[in-house]
Amino acid sequence: MKWRSQSSTKKKLRRCGLAFLTLITAGVVAWIAAEALIVRAKLDHADALVVMGGSSTYQERTSRAAQLFKEGRASRILLTNDNVQSGYSPKEDRNPLFVELAFDELRRRGVPADKIEVVPGTVSSTYDEAVRLREYAEAKKLRSVLIVTSAYQSRRALWTMRRAFRASNIDIGLEPVDPGEQSPQSVTWWRYKLGWQMVPGEYVKIAYYRLKY
Repeated sequence: MKWRSQSSTKKKLRRCGLAFLTLITAGVVAWIAAEALIVRAKLDHADALVVMGGSSTYQERTSRAAQLFKEGRASRILLTNDNVQSGYSPKEDRNPLFVELAFDELRRRGVPADKIEVVPGTVSSTYDEAVRLREYAEAKKLRSVLIVTSAYQSRRALWTMRRAFRASNIDIGLEPVDPGEQSPQSVTWWRYKLGWQMVPGEYVKIAYYRLKY
């Protein structure tokens, strides 16, 4: 009986060890998957900063754009309008668009209103956004734009922008927002619903964009 008890204990310890190893491995894989989505395209100075649309992360994107503006990285900030409404605002007695909230957030962070421009028209996807931006940049004779977006969208955003701008002579840079403000950290994204949308969901979008565009 003693031998059986010791054997059973060893089996339990092996199972616990295997479960722990599996958990650690899964955590490392999840971290690597998140980090692989984050890219940067260096551009010291641009004619305009571009805040990519994103209702769930507009605050972190506008915060980073305002910081770059104050650093002198560009003299104006461009916003796109995805025509998505936010929650009800008792102050305004309506549901403001997220582009309006982004505009107000930039002003609150010290960016003058006359330095913020909203690209005409509405957009329904990142590629649509990129095409609109290219048309606007060409019309305004911009030579360079610096894209600001959330970390986990940065790889797809950069690929899409380069794709849409490939026939132009406009330089593209990209500055991702470090995760942790609204986007979850790369080591813990799997603990949040938004994290599952941003990381596994982003890989699905990347595959779709590569096939479609």
